[in-house]
Amino acid sequence: MPRSRRRAGSLRGVAGGPCIALVLHPRRDPGPVLDAVGDWAASHGSRLLMQAEDAARWDRKTTVVSGAELAEQADAVVSLGGDGTMLGALRLVARRPVPVLGVNLGNVGFLVEVQPEELPDALDRLERLDFTIEEHSGLWLGADADEAAAFNDLAFVRVPGDGVVEATLAVGGQRMGRYRCDGLVISTSIGSTAYAYSAGGPLVSPALDAVVVAALAPMAGISRPLVTSADEPIRLTLEPGSGRPAIEVDGTMLRRAEPGEALDVRLKPGCGRVVRLDSDRYQRRNQVKLSLLDLPFLPDELRELAAPGSLPGSPRPPRALEP
Repeated sequence: MPRSRRRAGSLRGVAGGPCIALVLHPRRDPGPVLDAVGDWAASHGSRLLMQAEDAARWDRKTTVVSGAELAEQADAVVSLGGDGTMLGALRLVARRPVPVLGVNLGNVGFLVEVQPEELPDALDRLERLDFTIEEHSGLWLGADADEAAAFNDLAFVRVPGDGVVEATLAVGGQRMGRYRCDGLVISTSIGSTAYAYSAGGPLVSPALDAVVVAALAPMAGISRPLVTSADEPIRLTLEPGSGRPAIEVDGTMLRRAEPGEALDVRLKPGCGRVVRLDSDRYQRRNQVKLSLLDLPFLPDELRELAAPGSLPGSPRPPRALEP
């Protein structure tokens, strides 16, 4: 597991009431879950912070702030969505990490823990600091590690109609070889179950601060995934004849890279603080989710294949009466 530690104290002692930042899924309607947060905040003297694009989707009173102001003022963050929303919330406060609570409005999530019906109790525990902090390392892009942060992965991906990615790799200042491929994925240990996994990368224990480098559709040069330590900075240098790959941060487009550009990546610990209310239950859920990765079915399709009444919580079919 990533490093965990128990909190002590309470957010009630924050002057003027604690500031809770809300981050919404960009498309999914949070519906009554968002209203439940608003009701809780009103009854507990908490101020809610939201960015303008999220606040425009809600008819309640809230404090509208920029991303920088949110990161500076928030005492905690509540993410309403799935893993992608949670990753975005973590990135918002990566330079000043605060507790981030994930509420699951999606399907299969590895980071989010709380279900909508558990939200009121979860907010009470968040206010009392009755939870465990799970610290996550972040991948920082830039010569001064200041351009962007990723908690799952950084990807450098060929754009359709453009040339392939041609780059050399250096780890800890030592040249390791070259790539000619459709893209490169650099992931954290937590992100090893995501894009890097689909590129043939290994599953890495979240207890290990490591970095995975995996090529997408390699054509020449290094074709096997590489695992490096957290202490070794990575530099990818695009060859003059390379295409201009898209740089993706946790699946979100950042910009296009240029031929000849040197891209520096470094892993930094403790950039993300994920709230865990029941670490044992979270791990049991993830063991089940991880076991589904290689199955050729979606979760709902698996449910359709199961015999009636065989899944927990599902109604059993009526028994036929004997003649």
